[in-house]
Amino acid sequence: MQQSTTPTPSSSFTFTVLGKPAPQGSKRHVGRGVMVEASKRCKPWRQDVRHTALDLRPEGWYANMDAAISISVVFVFARPKNHFRTNGQLKPSAPTYCTARIGDVDKLARSILDSLAGVLFAADEQVINLIAQKRYANDREQPCAIITVSAVS
Repeated sequence: MQQSTTPTPSSSFTFTVLGKPAPQGSKRHVGRGVMVEASKRCKPWRQDVRHTALDLRPEGWYANMDAAISISVVFVFARPKNHFRTNGQLKPSAPTYCTARIGDVDKLARSILDSLAGVLFAADEQVINLIAQKRYANDREQPCAIITVSAVS
């Protein structure tokens, strides 16, 4: 997966994880008390988020590991082909909001929080503010998650 970043002050930074965001699904029981992630896409997505955060976190970020954390996430999804006419123009009847079966926003956010715990903050209970949005990509974007993490003082 390709990764990009936007530089910001060390108490806050934004990074983009390219690829189709995957929700943190339900666990399924496989016997003897063992639970595994039901979604096959979740593990690779979480690894991409984790590696991108590790690669792009600001120098000295660990100084903020015990701080309260605020997170904003924008999940960007490709529009289905049936939203477009044969000439490539968006149909007037195409929905504005991303409500299709691509993942509940809370499960998408949970996947991000679980990925970042131990990387940008010690545990997800440090997150005191979470803003999550899902939307369709415009014609210049590809599927991704745009994540802003801030240490709250």
